[in-house]
Amino acid sequence: MKSKGLTLSMIFEAQSGNYGEGFGNIQVLKKISRGDGGVYSYISRQALRYNIINQLGWDNTPVEGSGSGDKKVVQFAPSTRISDYPEIDLFGYMKTEEGEYGINRPAVVRLSHAIALETYHAEMDYLTNMGLALRGKNLVNSISQSEIHKSFYAYTITIDLDRVGKDTDQAGGVTEEIPDEIKAARVVDLLKTVQFLYRDIKGRRENLAPVFAIGGVYNRKNPYFEGRLKLNKCSLDTDIIKEMLKDEDVKENTLIGLLDGILDNSVKIKADLAPVDINSLFNALIKKVEAYYNESGKN
Repeated sequence: MKSKGLTLSMIFEAQSGNYGEGFGNIQVLKKISRGDGGVYSYISRQALRYNIINQLGWDNTPVEGSGSGDKKVVQFAPSTRISDYPEIDLFGYMKTEEGEYGINRPAVVRLSHAIALETYHAEMDYLTNMGLALRGKNLVNSISQSEIHKSFYAYTITIDLDRVGKDTDQAGGVTEEIPDEIKAARVVDLLKTVQFLYRDIKGRRENLAPVFAIGGVYNRKNPYFEGRLKLNKCSLDTDIIKEMLKDEDVKENTLIGLLDGILDNSVKIKADLAPVDINSLFNALIKKVEAYYNESGKN
C-alpha cells in the first residue's frame, strides 16, 4: 500500500465555540495571543474530536479506570480492538494494565485547533435568569457574564490513509487489519460528518460546516494549508494559496471548494483559484479515497 496522506484545511463561521476555566460568575473563552498583539479565540482539537465522534455515533468504545487509588486515569479498555471500534482506529489509543507496560496507537486522524481569523475585542454578554426569577418570590437573581466572539475560524484535518484499519505491536508487526472496503467506508463517513459538522454549546447549535475548503490526497503527508488561510477584513488572501500551488504535488492533487457569497472577495477567489462548490469538493475527495483503497486492494 502506497504511503499517502489526506489533508483538508477549512474555514467556517461561528460564535463563541469553546469556553475554558472561568472565575466567579465570568465564563471565559479559550484564547491565544500572537506577536502582532492580537488575541484570538479558538475551539480546541479535543472539542472538535468530541463533536465528530459524537455525530458519527462512534462514542461507544468501552473505557475503564487505570492505576490505583486516587491516581486513576480513564483509558480505553485493553480488550478493545480497532476492528470493532472505529474511534480507536482513527483517533488512536493508550492502554495500560497493572504490572505491564502500556501500549499505544498514534492517531491516524489528526486535528488542529480551530483558531479565529479575526481578533477578539473583549466583548461580553450579561446573562440573567429573569424569566424564572419572576415566577417566584424573594429569589436572588445573580448576573452572569460570558465572553463572546463571532468570527471565521480555520482548522486542518490530516489522515494517514495507509495506516487506517491496521494495528501493529511495539516491534512494528501487524497484529490486526480490516478489509480495504471498511477502511474506505470509515474515512468516507468521517469526511461526510466534517462536511456538515455542528457544535452544541450554551443552548446554541453552531454550524461548523466549511464555507471554504482546500486539500486533497498527496504523496507527502504534509498539512500544506495549515496556517496558510489568512483573512483581511473578511477577504481571503489568495496570493498565499497561489504560492503554495507552485509545488507540483500540491498543484496536481489539490481540490478547492467555496460556498459563494460568504467571504467578501468571493469573486476574486473564483477568478484566482477556480473553486468548485463545497459539495462537489467533498464528493471528489470521497472518490479519491475510494480509488486509493480500491487500488491498494489490487496490489
